[in-house]
Amino acid sequence: MTTEPGDQDLPDRQEDELTPEEQILADAESIAASAEEEVVLEGLVAVEKLAAERLEELQRSQAAYYNLEQQYSGFVKRSKADALAAHERGVHTIVEALIPVLDDIELARQHGDLTGPFVSIAEKLEGTLGRFGVVRYGEVGETFDPAVHEALMHSHSADVTESTVQMVLQPGYRTPDRVIRAARVAVVDPEA
Repeated sequence: MTTEPGDQDLPDRQEDELTPEEQILADAESIAASAEEEVVLEGLVAVEKLAAERLEELQRSQAAYYNLEQQYSGFVKRSKADALAAHERGVHTIVEALIPVLDDIELARQHGDLTGPFVSIAEKLEGTLGRFGVVRYGEVGETFDPAVHEALMHSHSADVTESTVQMVLQPGYRTPDRVIRAARVAVVDPEA
């Protein structure tokens, strides 16, 4: 390799001693590097923006799913409560419709007129109502309770210390949660 005069000091030259072609190449490389850095930064900003949008969409979807799950849970609870309430209303409606029949059965039983196959029919009817929680109540000697008794007659006696049921005119019917018909009774109060 032969060296020409002036080639040996090329590596030692300063930037201001570059040839115009070398200066253009250096400027182009500098512009390309800064443009590449700007493109990378713009791409990074765009990717970060996209990632933030996707995260927000995911959070909205999760919130919507949670709300839907809560609504469904509430719907199930309401449906169960509504079904139970409808069942109870049905039982109460049927018992209310059957009260005159039950009264006639009780009167026939008291007068000894409930005989033959009618005894088993009456027992089956009362047993069926019992399965639904329907109970007949009202006994002579019970303490009078205005919440479950309807006093149709009053009298006074020194033999009692509190208001007491003296006679049951019509028995009452109730379920565990509700009085369907209050027992209609005659009450004896203590003398004042």
